[in-house]
Amino acid sequence: MDEIFDVIVIGGGQSALACGYYLRRAKLKYLILDKQDFPGGAWLHSWDSLTLFSPADYSSLPGWLMPKSEHRFPFRQEAIDYLRKYEEHYQLNVRRGVEVVEIKKDGIVFKVLTHQGALKAKTVISATGTWGNPAIPKLAGIEDFKGLQIHSGKYKNPKDFTGRKTLVVGEGNSGAQIVAEVSKVTAVKWSTKKEPEFLPDEVDGYYLFNVASARYKAEKEGKPFDASQYNLGNIVMVPSVKEAQSRGVLVSSGTFDKLYDKGVIWHSGDKEEFDAIIWCTGFGYDTSYLKSLIDIDEKGVAKTSESKSLEMPGLWLVGYGNWTGYASATIIGVNKTAKQTILEIEEFLKNSN
Repeated sequence: MDEIFDVIVIGGGQSALACGYYLRRAKLKYLILDKQDFPGGAWLHSWDSLTLFSPADYSSLPGWLMPKSEHRFPFRQEAIDYLRKYEEHYQLNVRRGVEVVEIKKDGIVFKVLTHQGALKAKTVISATGTWGNPAIPKLAGIEDFKGLQIHSGKYKNPKDFTGRKTLVVGEGNSGAQIVAEVSKVTAVKWSTKKEPEFLPDEVDGYYLFNVASARYKAEKEGKPFDASQYNLGNIVMVPSVKEAQSRGVLVSSGTFDKLYDKGVIWHSGDKEEFDAIIWCTGFGYDTSYLKSLIDIDEKGVAKTSESKSLEMPGLWLVGYGNWTGYASATIIGVNKTAKQTILEIEEFLKNSN
């Protein structure tokens, strides 16, 4: 308890490792706390067939490239292996199996409270992403439905849905990919608020990252951004989605207004029975442990300037998407945010001494 770190990073996924790379280079006394027992971040919890949306060449953390894959889009296990080897390669100071429950400010020092005791730090980086805060809409009748309900964050593979008529809810990439594989083992319908938009085959996550970067640059310079020159949509045409589209299963059935014990009531008023529902309805931000320090809204969002907290000096939030740094929720996008964050922390520590 008497030891005081320059920086404690909360989280052990890609954002935490990117911060660790720059903390190591800055020769700061840091510690990364991961509540999981194994490296891999949120990838450990994703479904078995999930792939990256970009080739390996464009899916790397700072300093060390992701190894080339036999596939255009690296598989989930390849991403997990890369994060583990990255951590080992740079000998990052990670302590596992440590869950942070609350952080308090004790004078000029942060007190990080865990189930294993308290730790002290001059600054804190929150890098816990979204997986721990799944979002399911509060619809009428949701508690009455007697079938199986899970969020995509808990979905692993189609095995448990064999023979169960299934409704997949959500028009994003997760919805499309889960419909694609569950439809091979049972009857599936897809509920979306709007008509799904599919990207051209040649467009991947790296293309989208470059578009996001161009938009960000234009906004920073106060210039207009013409999105019409880009082919923009929601769903990346990974192989499983292409195959499902060729089978004609990626067709929206529209929206439903509420649930009942056996299924859903569509917007048209028609009732339809289902055995299972998979909610591909996104996530909030896993930041509840910061509530003693700053104001957090119902989605887990706090007030920041890029990654720096506007309410609590010495606190940064990294890797939560555009809220804390453009495209920072991606492996390639978090690099810039992590680098800038550690530069700001170095300046903060220098002025604090």
